[in-house]
Parts: sequence; structure tokens; C-alpha cells
Amino acid sequence: MEKEEIQLILDTARSFREILDRPIKRVPTLQGKTVVNLFYEPSTRTRISFELAEKRMSADIINFTPSTSSVKKGESLIDTVKNIEAMKIDMVVVRHSSPGAAHLLARVMDANILNAGDGGHEHPTQALLDMMTIREKFGRLDGLAIGLIGDISHSRVAMSNIFGLKAMGARVILCGPPTLIPREIERLGVEVSHHIDEVIPRADVLNILRLQLERQKSGLFPSLREYHNYFGITRERLEQASKPVLIMHPGPMNRGLEISSQVADSEHSVILEQVTNGIALRMAVLYLLAGGKSEIR
Repeated sequence: MEKEEIQLILDTARSFREILDRPIKRVPTLQGKTVVNLFYEPSTRTRISFELAEKRMSADIINFTPSTSSVKKGESLIDTVKNIEAMKIDMVVVRHSSPGAAHLLARVMDANILNAGDGGHEHPTQALLDMMTIREKFGRLDGLAIGLIGDISHSRVAMSNIFGLKAMGARVILCGPPTLIPREIERLGVEVSHHIDEVIPRADVLNILRLQLERQKSGLFPSLREYHNYFGITRERLEQASKPVLIMHPGPMNRGLEISSQVADSEHSVILEQVTNGIALRMAVLYLLAGGKSEIR
């Protein structure tokens, strides 16, 4: 996406964020539209966030669960969505374990497709809500140093953040074990470090990523204890910084592994603000895809 497109989404999300603070948190902007939430992978924050965004905008919602559908009988993804589209729906929010699943649906369906995470590929709305949260705190993204810490190789959040932050003029520093950082990723215009204590003093923001143990092969690092010792974000480590560092995490957190409870619950943590902003950001994306252009009321 171009900088101007991201800017439009973030500005629109700011308007919807104000709606969430009203006594009545509902607007009729998607009234008459039908949205299907097609989640082939487990999700808590993203699924609830999309559902709330849709309800706040008065959309009709259908929640699809593979375990209770014809998928259990062998029905393919394309056949499933083609049947759903025949029921005259307008939008599909999809999470799938296969990279490129959202792109595939966009090619075979006329409905608008929103990618809620496709394997280890990308998670666009998570990156956008991360950028929204950073911009709220600093008033800008351009020129900031953002550290993405941990399992870069298996993180769809990392990839979307890299593309988005670079487009907005931020400096991105990746930090983690060599086995968890893709080879030649510097070609994307990012810095790479394998020493967290070198990154913290240079960073304005640390976005700490979950170890994707379910996607990893064994032997990528000696032990969880050793990973925490070398890359875990603790209060003692943050005391090295000459200025306060904003702490973020896309969730779910492994407390005591990639982040300590002292840091996760500290005054510099905006992890719960990310969750709230996620609703506003997804409202903005739904609104814009539905053709929303007029002033939001």
C-alpha cells in the first residue's frame, strides 16, 4: 500500500475511535451489508475485534466455523466461499493457515475480502492498528525507530509491520536469534541485530512478537529459558534506555518468555490500547471498502 492509502485508513480510524467513547457505540454505516467471518484458525482478539467492528457499524454478521461445516466432509475453500457468495453476502473476513488464501479469494469472489491473517504471510489490520497506536503516542511515524523483537521468520505481524512502517518513513530494526530471522531480509530496507541490548537504547518503540512454537521446527534455539535470557524484554533491560520506550505486543503473550509481567503491565505498555484501537481500525477498513467517503457521524 502507498503512504497516502495508509494515511487515509489511519485518519478514518481516528474518527471511529471517537465513536467507541460514546455512550451509544453504534453507527448505521454498514446497515444492509452482510459480512461473513471465515476463520479457519483459532483467534480471540482478531475475531472478536472484527465482530465488534461489524456490530458497531450495524452490519448483518455470519460467523463461519469449519468444525461444524461441510469442510469436515471434504469441501474445498473455493467451493465453500462460492456457496457463501451465492447467498448474496457483501464482505468476507478470512483467517487461514495457508499463505495467499485471502488473495485467492479475492480472485474468485466479487465480495470484498479482508485478510485477518494468512499463515506466516501477512496480517495487515494488525500492522495498521500498531501504526495507529504508535502515531497516537508520538504524533507521527516518520523518523521513529521501531524494534520488532523475536520470531520474525514465522510472524505475519512482522511482515505487515515492515511493509507498513517502511512506507510511512519509520526505521525498522529486527532483533532475534539468527535462526528466527529470514536470510537476506535486509533487502526490504530493514536493519538486523542479534543483540537486544544494542537495540533497546536506539528504539522509540519495541513491538515484541510471540514465539510461534506451533509453526517452528525443533532446534531453532536451545531452550525457552535461554531464549528469555538473551531476548526476553525485562524491566532490567529497559533501564538501559536513555528515554522511555513504548512497549507493544500483538498477543497472545507468553509472559515470562518473550516479555516479563513487569514490562507487560508497566506504564509504558500500550498493549491493551492496541486492542481497543483494533476495533476502530477495522471499522475504518470495513467502512472504506464498503465505499464510505462522506464524513463519519
